[in-house]
Amino acid sequence: MWSAFAAASCENMGVGASKETVNAALSPAQTDLGLRHVMVVGGSIDEWNGLSDQQWSVRLAELGKIADHVGASWLTIRPYMSTRDGSVAAERTATAGACLIAVTPQGDGRQRFVDVLQALRTRESAVTEQAITELINWPALVDPDLVVVLGPSNRMPPSMVWELAYSELVFLDIAWADLQADHLDQAIVDFTKRHRRFGGLD
Repeated sequence: MWSAFAAASCENMGVGASKETVNAALSPAQTDLGLRHVMVVGGSIDEWNGLSDQQWSVRLAELGKIADHVGASWLTIRPYMSTRDGSVAAERTATAGACLIAVTPQGDGRQRFVDVLQALRTRESAVTEQAITELINWPALVDPDLVVVLGPSNRMPPSMVWELAYSELVFLDIAWADLQADHLDQAIVDFTKRHRRFGGLD
């Protein structure tokens, strides 16, 4: 199912918004820090559905506090993969300070890419890299700077397709149920020690 956040982005921001429009939404401190959008990828839809609303609230508050503390405007949470039986989970949003948290349960990265293209065609919008980026990342305005993957480093999550080109990846071989705010803090510390390559080689 196409995300309601992304479906609304054409009306709210406009597909093909300029770089200046995106930068205007970011404070100078966030632009200079280089950590605007953090993504956490982990768990299955079944594991997600096993959490109560209260457990979700606590988890999002804890993770969001870390992301907000380092100046990130967006924290996106996605499952590692979709389920074979097609079961779904609810989209969720929350805020932590100035950070918007979005839980987007589409676990099939290829299907999400198809959904973006269909949305652009429905709106008769030009299919450009910028338009795809805006919709696939919505409600974030930019690609993830840091993607924290809960799983082994020898396999990429099937839920990720577009985001992998320019993001820094940190793999934490832990289970979704064991994820704590300290793990995200650890990943961010790792990120700050890196030289950003933005898809290129050292």
